[in-house]
Amino acid sequence: MKMNKYIDHTLLKADATQDKIQVLCEEAKKYDFASVCVNTYWVAYCAKLLNDSDVKVCTVVGFPLGAMSTKAKAFETSNAVADGAEEIDMVMNIGEMKAHHYDAVRDDVAAVVKAADGHCVKVILETCLLSEEEIVKACQLCVEAGATFVKTSTGFSTRGATPEDVKLMKDTVKDNCKVKAAGGVRCRADMDEMIAAGADRIGTSAGVQLMQNEASEGGY
Repeated sequence: MKMNKYIDHTLLKADATQDKIQVLCEEAKKYDFASVCVNTYWVAYCAKLLNDSDVKVCTVVGFPLGAMSTKAKAFETSNAVADGAEEIDMVMNIGEMKAHHYDAVRDDVAAVVKAADGHCVKVILETCLLSEEEIVKACQLCVEAGATFVKTSTGFSTRGATPEDVKLMKDTVKDNCKVKAAGGVRCRADMDEMIAAGADRIGTSAGVQLMQNEASEGGY
């Protein structure tokens, strides 16, 4: 796969303006990225701007904490799909995962998968808050719930992706699910390391810099 198609070109900051979202989409079209990843408010706008391209619109659900009700996550998902989202990056219920309430975690993911109506669902585990054993179990639950991807991080917690986390996730899900690395992927070396560890997709705000093989001060 070509490098550009690994990248979800991302802008999730609270102060993102329409002008910045427009630039994001223009950059995504120029480099033919896999998707743009934006908050749900911007989905319809991005779908309109990207209508004449094969760049997908990806959005986040239950972001960034994952502690919303399952019904709220499902509604947010169905609404985003109606607005034109083709990929959903949901945050797992991290508290329930830490409490070992596995049925609740699985049901939460399954509800979003159902609401996504066949569209790609990536489940953000927030690996920096989990032990290795919890990461493994979370991956297993996501596979059982029908997720398309497991994803490392929101980029809004204590750290982002590590190659070690990516490898552990890939070793766990094998061919049953894909892996997305997000958070802190700022240069080509970072990206190459994540892909070597098993990442199938990269979430980053530094997509343009990555394509230009330049380091970025930004990140995700």
